[in-house]
Amino acid sequence: MKRLLVFLLLLAACGGAFYYSHRHQSQAHVGPEAVLNALAETQRDLGRVPAKLTRLSDAEEIRIGDGMASGYMASGYTTQSGKDAPEADAIAKTQQYVAQVGAMVASNARRKLPYRFHYIPDPSLINAFALPGGHVFIGGGLMHLMETEDELASVLGHEVEHVDHYHCNERVALETHLRNIPLGGLVALPIELFKAGYNKEQELEADRDGTALAVMAGYSPQGAIRMFQTFGKLHKKYIDQAGAPDEEMSRVALEGIQGYFRSHPLPEEREAQVKQLMATNNWPEPKERGIRMRP
Repeated sequence: MKRLLVFLLLLAACGGAFYYSHRHQSQAHVGPEAVLNALAETQRDLGRVPAKLTRLSDAEEIRIGDGMASGYMASGYTTQSGKDAPEADAIAKTQQYVAQVGAMVASNARRKLPYRFHYIPDPSLINAFALPGGHVFIGGGLMHLMETEDELASVLGHEVEHVDHYHCNERVALETHLRNIPLGGLVALPIELFKAGYNKEQELEADRDGTALAVMAGYSPQGAIRMFQTFGKLHKKYIDQAGAPDEEMSRVALEGIQGYFRSHPLPEEREAQVKQLMATNNWPEPKERGIRMRP
């Protein structure tokens, strides 16, 4: 009976994924990432209760996340292979910079996990994501949009909170429940399941507490406001008006943006929440710091 239930849930999820892709085919072609985004959305709604009941231990979560991160980095997405010396040096310095800012932000996280921060020198990746156990990745395309270090701190804080609040842990636990995968096989889960985002409440929770982490690290909450305003401009140009990619935007980057907005609350809602928190908590607003490294 249990196997039948799991099969039916997976069948429903896949059906929902293809239906979702069909409804959105005017925005992007139907590819593996679009299907995974829709599948993740369906799964997180179907499985919240069993996921909460089967959380992984910290040790299990760290081990699985380390395996996922190692596999992802070995695939070449974060390496400097094939780069000339100046470009490789710039990538290494940006990686160090991201790690420094991330460490300051994560120092105030509730869960004392070994948080590690990785820069992906991919101009088409306008996104950041976290893996179980504390690995946080940020794409070159997203960093290119930033003007201040405060924006970087707010984004890294947001991703830390997806780990801190067990969102990543529960995503893995849900996959274990639905796919009947042994823990040893979870390191092979597709990274797209974590790029795909979470439900609205979880994303807003990560916004709230991620901005708070940045503020506790000495950054201005205006960094989050700036980031959401930038997202708002992208949403208006490429989603509301269905704009085509220009000379600075590849088709892959455009599809990534479309996937991002499908899985996140509207930028203006996120901005309004942070402004309310600023007023309620009387957060300090130190002078914003210019970003020191940007692709």
